[in-house]
Amino acid sequence: MATTSGRPGIFAVRDVRSLITETAEEGHGLKKAVGATQLTAMGVGAIIGTGIFVVIGEGAGIAGPAVILSFVLAAVACTFSALSYAELASSIPVSGSAYTYTYATLGELVAWIIGWDLILEYGVSVAAIAVGWGGNLNAFLDAAFGFALPDAIAKSPEDGGIFNLPAVVVVLAITFLLIRGVTESARVNLVMVVIKLVVLLFFIVVAFANFGTGNFQSFAPEGVDGVTAAAAVIFFAYIGFDAVSTGSEEARNPAKDLPLAIIGSLVICTLFYVATATGAIGIASPEQLEGSDAPLAAALDQGAGISWAAAVLALGAVVAITSVVLVIMYGQTRIFFAMCRDGLLPQRLAKVNQRYGTPARLTLVLGVLISVLAALVPLSEIVKLVNIGTLFAFVLVNIGVIVLRRTRPDMPRPYRVPWSPVLPLLGIGFAVYLMTDLPWDTWVRFVVWLAIGVLIYWLYGYKNSRLRREPSSTPNWAREHDPDRPQDGEPS
Repeated sequence: MATTSGRPGIFAVRDVRSLITETAEEGHGLKKAVGATQLTAMGVGAIIGTGIFVVIGEGAGIAGPAVILSFVLAAVACTFSALSYAELASSIPVSGSAYTYTYATLGELVAWIIGWDLILEYGVSVAAIAVGWGGNLNAFLDAAFGFALPDAIAKSPEDGGIFNLPAVVVVLAITFLLIRGVTESARVNLVMVVIKLVVLLFFIVVAFANFGTGNFQSFAPEGVDGVTAAAAVIFFAYIGFDAVSTGSEEARNPAKDLPLAIIGSLVICTLFYVATATGAIGIASPEQLEGSDAPLAAALDQGAGISWAAAVLALGAVVAITSVVLVIMYGQTRIFFAMCRDGLLPQRLAKVNQRYGTPARLTLVLGVLISVLAALVPLSEIVKLVNIGTLFAFVLVNIGVIVLRRTRPDMPRPYRVPWSPVLPLLGIGFAVYLMTDLPWDTWVRFVVWLAIGVLIYWLYGYKNSRLRREPSSTPNWAREHDPDRPQDGEPS
C-alpha cells in the first residue's frame, strides 16, 4: 500500500529514543515506583496460579513419575523466550511489552496485530481466572467451614448459574487497587506471593517428611514421548513471566531489574514446581494424582494422612489466583495504555491520573468490561485463544531480538541474549511447535479476531497514529527501508 504526502507506511517502525521520550510526557508518564523484588514477585504472581494445583495431576497421568522431567523441559522451553523478553525489556523500558517491542522492530501493522492479540489474551485470561477464583473460593469455604455460595450467584449462565458474583467482586476489587497505585498493587501482590509460596512450601515439607520411593519404580512408562507430551500440557503453567515486561516503564532501574525479575521469577517457579512434583510422586501414585480434581490435596490426604490439608491448599489456590488476576490485569492496562498513547486507540484514555500516577480512567473501563465478561459470557471456547495468543507473542518477541540486533547493532543493551540468534530461534521453534498442536477451531477463532483487528486499524488506528501525525518519531533508517514509503523521485 502506498502512502500519501510521504507519510510513513504501515510497516514503518517507531524510534526507540522517541518511545522512551514519550514516557516523560506530561499527563502520559507513569510513576517509576517498583524495584527488583516487586517485579520478581509480579512474575511469580502471574506464573503460579491454579496450574501447579491442578495441572500436575494431568501431567502425571501422561508421563508418570517422569512428570518431574516434564516440568524441567517446559521450563527450558520458556527460558528461550524469557531471555528475549529480558533483552528487549531492558533495552526498551516502555509499557506495552510485545506490542512495543514489535513496534520498534517489525512495524506498525505487525505491532497493532500483536497488541490486538494481547488485548484479547489478557482480557479473556483475567475473566476466565476470575471465574476460577469463584470456584476455588467455594471449595475453600466448603473445606474449611462446610458451606458454599449458591450456584445461582456463584456460577455464570454457561455453568448453570445466573450471575457469577465472586468473579465480579474480585475483578472490581483488583481494578480499584490498580487505580490506587502501582506501589500499593505491588505490595499487595508481594504479600499474596509470600502466602502462596508458604502454602507450597508446606506441601513440600510434609511430602518429603513422608517420602517413599515406591512410586518411582516405573519412572517413565511412556518413554520420551510421554515426557514431551506432558511438557506441552505443563508449559502453560509457566506462562505469565511476560507480564513482568509490561511494568518496564514503572521500574526504578529497568536496565538491571527487568532481566533479573523475568529470569528470576522463572527460576523460582521452576524450583518450586520441580520440588512439588517430586514430593507429590513421593507420597501418591500418578494414578491417584490423575484421578483427583485437587491432586495436591489428594496426595496429602491419601499419602500423608492429613485430611485437613484440603482447606490449606484451597486457601493457597484462592490467594494464588487472586495474585494472577492482579498481575495479568495490570499487564492488560499497560498494553492498552501504550496503544492509546501511540494513537492507535483513543488517546484520551492514555491520560494518567496525577494523584495516583496510574491510567485510572482506562483501568476503570477495562475493569467494568472484564467483570461483565466474567459474570455472564460463556468462556469455555474463547479461553483457548489465550494459549495461541501467548505463543504468537513469544514468536514475535524472539524475532524482534534478531531484527533489532541487525537494524540497531549499536543500541545500548544492558542485557543481551547469549548465542543470538540461536537461542531466539529455539524460542521460536518451541512456540511454533506448541501452536501447531492447538485445535483447528482455535486457529479459526484466532484468525477471525485478528481480521476484526485489522479492520479497526484501517478505520481508526492508521490515520490517528502518532507515526503519521508526528513523522519525526520514525527513525531515519526505518524511513529509508520502509517499503510503503515513496522513495526519492517517486510520486507520493
